[in-house]
Amino acid sequence: MVQFSPQSRFKIRVALVWGTLLTAFAAFVAGFDLQFSFVREKLPSLLGLELTPEGMLQGVPLTLLVCVGAMLISVVLGLAAALGRLSHSALAYGIATFYTSFFRGTPLLVQILLIYLGIPQLGPVPPAIPSGIIALSLCYGAYLSEIFRSAITAIARGQWEAGRALGLTDRQILGEIILPQALKIAIPPSGAMFISMLKDSSLVSVMGLWEIMFLAQSYGRSSYRYMEMLLTAAIIYWALSLLLEMLQAHLERRLHGNRPA
Repeated sequence: MVQFSPQSRFKIRVALVWGTLLTAFAAFVAGFDLQFSFVREKLPSLLGLELTPEGMLQGVPLTLLVCVGAMLISVVLGLAAALGRLSHSALAYGIATFYTSFFRGTPLLVQILLIYLGIPQLGPVPPAIPSGIIALSLCYGAYLSEIFRSAITAIARGQWEAGRALGLTDRQILGEIILPQALKIAIPPSGAMFISMLKDSSLVSVMGLWEIMFLAQSYGRSSYRYMEMLLTAAIIYWALSLLLEMLQAHLERRLHGNRPA
């Protein structure tokens, strides 16, 4: 008789729970009398396997382009704002706290519209894709700043004192001792923020970008098959979120010496 370890038995039970819930979800979806031929027809566009009539990206590739760009910029903004909030400079602290207060205290949709509709009134007319990336970056950079600030302050003060005892400057201590340790603490909440960003990227559809939600709404509206398109979009977002969760788990294992996440 095959003997399973406690960990294997736990994984089997989790798989059974997932299987049960997926079956229940499938039964729930089946009650909508969906037209799957319509889904198959539109799925290539949603997945980005086809370009727009102008030869531009659409669907999943466009969503990923906006999200990856926003992730990279938001990390830089978040770290800069976190360091500003920890600074003894009144100027740096004031800018950092104003930035985080405004972008955490106003809706993302309002920020997107302010950037996309407000900037053209000042003269320059930014393209939709950079506008979407900037809006997501500014918003999530503000949230990441709190994550990074908390991770940095979680490192024992003795680490700074030990670095100074070795003759290191504060900048060297921060870059070589504090930030590598803070990174381990910041990865899980940052991963959650990036997953949230992926879903909130659907708001850039108001700019006319042909990303996942824009296409789903357009196809649903033109054919009155809203439920097919909304469920398809939901499953695509879910699959992308699962990929991000797997990447986050991999990074956590790497940073913690390959211990199980």
